[in-house]
Amino acid sequence: MNISLEGKVALITGAGSGIGAATARLIAQSGGFVAVTGIPEAGINAVSGEINSAGGEAIAIPVDASDSDQLKAAIAATVEKFGRLDIVVASAGIQMHNEDVDLHQLPEEAWDRTHDVNYRGVMLTCKHALAQMVEQGGGGRIVIISSITGISGRSANVSYLSGKTGLLGLNRYIAVHYAKYGIRCNAVLPGALELTPNHDQHPNAAGREKLMNETIPLGRLGTPEDIAPMVTFLCSDEARYASGGQFVVDGGITVI
Repeated sequence: MNISLEGKVALITGAGSGIGAATARLIAQSGGFVAVTGIPEAGINAVSGEINSAGGEAIAIPVDASDSDQLKAAIAATVEKFGRLDIVVASAGIQMHNEDVDLHQLPEEAWDRTHDVNYRGVMLTCKHALAQMVEQGGGGRIVIISSITGISGRSANVSYLSGKTGLLGLNRYIAVHYAKYGIRCNAVLPGALELTPNHDQHPNAAGREKLMNETIPLGRLGTPEDIAPMVTFLCSDEARYASGGQFVVDGGITVI
């Protein structure tokens, strides 16, 4: 199956690294125009530059996903550049490993900051994207990057876990209530990747890698390039009957 997104316009949050960056590259390779958004600027500039150098078409827009005005402006800039908005991938996320601790000891600031980006930020991304898609007509595709922590209680990071769980409800809501506009929404739930969000803050990165390699049935941690094909497929016409789904891409860890 050859997935084509020829002429489709996509905006991706958190696209300066990780899943967002890998998805931006793959959507561009599939013929889509891409707005690469996120912070810091160096990351999104590098990804958009790489896409343009390879013959694709991308723009870089600095966006803090927790800022409603910045998100709204990014969508407006995307439409101004490319004429419309067909696809949104809500990929921005943080993980405050050292501060997002046991609930009875949790600093409330860690909860607030994590949810500002991972939960509220995705809501705001979807809100402004939906407004544009409804206004322009013709449907649309939204993919929310959740996590297998959204269907498991294993993560030690309570703020991260609870936010990723909430995204699954947001996904179902959009799928049901915006189907009448021809808008599909799905959630992708990645498993443990080689680099977690804010990987440099992980208290025991080497120990985590050893444990995961021994636990995951496929025998290795995932990469952003393992996740991007599922995201890109869900953005395509080949997935035209998929909406409200939760698509796990985790090397088999959730089935043991």
